[in-house]
Amino acid sequence: MATILIIALVVGLLMAIAIGANDVANSMATAVGAKAITIKQAVIIAAILEFAGAYIFGKGVTETIRKGIVDVSLIHNPDMLIYGALAALISAILWIFLSTVFSLPVSTTHSIVGGMIGFGIIAAGFNAIQWAKVIFITIGWIVSPFVGGALAFLMFRFIAKTILHHRISPAERVKTIGPFLIGLTFFVIGVMFFIKVLHIKHYLFVFAVSVGIGIIGWILGKTFVRIFVKSKGGFFGEYDIVEEIFRRMQIFTSCYVALAHGSNDVANAIGPLAAIYVVVKTGVVSGKVMFPRWLLALGGIGIALGVALWGYRVMRTVGSKITELTNTRGFSIDFATATTVLFASICGFPVSSTHTVVGSVVGVGYARGLEAVNVGVLKNIIISWALTVPIAAITAAGIYKVLIFFAL
Repeated sequence: MATILIIALVVGLLMAIAIGANDVANSMATAVGAKAITIKQAVIIAAILEFAGAYIFGKGVTETIRKGIVDVSLIHNPDMLIYGALAALISAILWIFLSTVFSLPVSTTHSIVGGMIGFGIIAAGFNAIQWAKVIFITIGWIVSPFVGGALAFLMFRFIAKTILHHRISPAERVKTIGPFLIGLTFFVIGVMFFIKVLHIKHYLFVFAVSVGIGIIGWILGKTFVRIFVKSKGGFFGEYDIVEEIFRRMQIFTSCYVALAHGSNDVANAIGPLAAIYVVVKTGVVSGKVMFPRWLLALGGIGIALGVALWGYRVMRTVGSKITELTNTRGFSIDFATATTVLFASICGFPVSSTHTVVGSVVGVGYARGLEAVNVGVLKNIIISWALTVPIAAITAAGIYKVLIFFAL
């Protein structure tokens, strides 16, 4: 059993590396594409914050079967769960790494869910899969890019109308609109931090505290914008001043998303690994498990390694190949993505941050006309999304059969 645990730890680490390599685009791609930061800076920032999010804020309790897709009560043999979780992880790793090689952003959550479906069907039959939940999650995957795209479209049009194309100079308008958007961003990030990172469900308390955070953001933003405009007025053009202000806002939002991503998506690697860990240690198949914090550290290290080694590939696709980005467009994307994920979380509606950020990028591109969107790249991304669950499921089923054949 000790050998199985060591193998599981290695596979879990590889899954975390795959997550870091592909999912870093969710937080840093738009900042890189808009030239708010360089790829090297993005890699360093993301690696640090992803690890911090995973280790400090990662869940101490996670579902054995990610998202509760498989009814583990129907799996009576602990070895079947061990090899099934391994098969799901290996399947997800193969698909995510393949997608990363082709610079395609795919959902790591979808990959592990697909892997669990494939193993669950082979191990315990179609009845072991919570199909109603699968359908519910699938709807969220489809809806999220459209909602993110619509919000990004509206936010960018708002910035364009109230600042960039207003009859008053952009540098003057940003003194009024800029602090309002900074305060609004502080509010949204405050709510998301309490709900998504700290997992606090007292929404009235969260809302009240976040309003205070938003007001503080507005006050600080008002001071910062006025000082910045006054100091840079003789050196920067009108539009450059606006873009510089939004560049700083975009760095802030990207850093938050990286922290939140590490705290939440580390479960995609550690959830199945934790299931194996508990079965090996106790011999009991359980729906929920407690596991030591060093497993979270392992996941955080893996995510950071993935970011550092291959994060640039998918970052370039999302940040520059779908549409051309500026800092105002990048901020619109980040704000729309964060808001969509936030309200989906409050409503208990599962969405994909990968799908949402890509939809938001398309929404901003569409705000400048359909010709501003690279339809060829977008088509390849959508095809990879459609293939994720079935390929992960089929691969996991095959790997599970092989593992069971040699092990039992």
